[in-house]
Amino acid sequence: MNLLCCCCCNMAPNTRVTRKWELFAGRNKFYCDGLLMSAPHTSVFYLTCILITGTSALFFAFDCPFLATRINPIIPIVGAVLYFFTMSSLLRTTFTDPGVIPRASYDEAAYIEKQIEVPNSLNSPTYRPPPRTKEVLVKGQTVKLKYCFTCKIFRPPRASHCSQCDNCVERFDHHCPWVGNCVGKRNYRFFYLFLVSLAFLAVFIFSCSVTHLVLLMKTETKVIEVIKTAPFTVIVVFICFFSIWSVIGLAGFHTYLTTSDQTTNEDLKGSFSAKGGQRSVNPYSRGNICLNCCHILCGPMTPSLIDRRGIATDEYISQMQQHSSPRHPLSDVISATHVPSSAMITAQPIVAASSNNVLGIGGTDLKQRFYDESNASSSALETSAHGGGVYRPRSYDNLQNAPELVEPLLNNGAEYDNEEPFQNANKDKNDTNEDSS
Repeated sequence: MNLLCCCCCNMAPNTRVTRKWELFAGRNKFYCDGLLMSAPHTSVFYLTCILITGTSALFFAFDCPFLATRINPIIPIVGAVLYFFTMSSLLRTTFTDPGVIPRASYDEAAYIEKQIEVPNSLNSPTYRPPPRTKEVLVKGQTVKLKYCFTCKIFRPPRASHCSQCDNCVERFDHHCPWVGNCVGKRNYRFFYLFLVSLAFLAVFIFSCSVTHLVLLMKTETKVIEVIKTAPFTVIVVFICFFSIWSVIGLAGFHTYLTTSDQTTNEDLKGSFSAKGGQRSVNPYSRGNICLNCCHILCGPMTPSLIDRRGIATDEYISQMQQHSSPRHPLSDVISATHVPSSAMITAQPIVAASSNNVLGIGGTDLKQRFYDESNASSSALETSAHGGGVYRPRSYDNLQNAPELVEPLLNNGAEYDNEEPFQNANKDKNDTNEDSS
């Protein structure tokens, strides 16, 4: 009987579905079958939760009963609202995709590498590496697109590669260990709301705890007696006193960044200030404080570019297998999926102009479109007609590499809004270092 059961189990097909988050090339952690994601190291995030929850619990347990009876019963209600708003903003920041940009597929990476290779002269005594930057115009200002050697893509404007999570992130602000995630385009508003609400919560608890001690000192003549009467209140006061300055400072700093539509990465580098020499105008600013705040905090949230919960097809797995090394953790997952040998055959991308004036890449038509930060669809990745997500052509990668095909499109009256790609005139040819900030 046992032998029959074993035979039946061996003959049963493996119906387990492999999700794309299981083959994700970055270092992020995923929860709830790919619904939530965070940074690889979240120990400091748990410390943040313990500090906020523990301090609030001491306040509600030992200060609120006294203050509700002596001052106003609405004090516990205000404290509870601030606490839940702070924690909800923290959790949204931690478990939201910050704006991870998918890595190039094997075929796309090979195509980009082929386009940026510059043949060196046989008479040249030294090897000159090919240029790894491109340039685009953003409201008349030149912005460089740097090539990411890890993701094999030209990063969009304001994007950067996070060395902790090993991903390129849209509108990268910084990697914050206190929230356990990168802060980028899709979760910056939650991060800012977390800082502001935490500042209000810290000030509220600190002022209420100090008020509790002051009222106790009116009845007790000695400070020692007050400390013995309310020791936990003294602990709350000390915690809030040493943390309130950094929290308020961070909230004020990011308020300045929000009103000027800058990121921490850009401010530290002095991209739009006089730190780098000549002062340049921020081309991403909407012109005034109100429009910048509305765009960052109240604008539409762009969809995630990584299909975390999508089913990993054979073609997708074959592309991931060509990216992973034998010692990479993905190799164990991929080898368990029994990829057929036919799925390992990949075609090199072919660039050709079709009859309707569009670019054909690997059998897929690529319509002319330009990068627009405010348009969510312009950041979306195109998919192949038969590849199921193998090709993700980007306008600022592919259109610049085929000027003889782009020129007739521009002559036909194609319109564009904020940015216009143009060729990089062999500038910064020696800039091959990847920006890992």
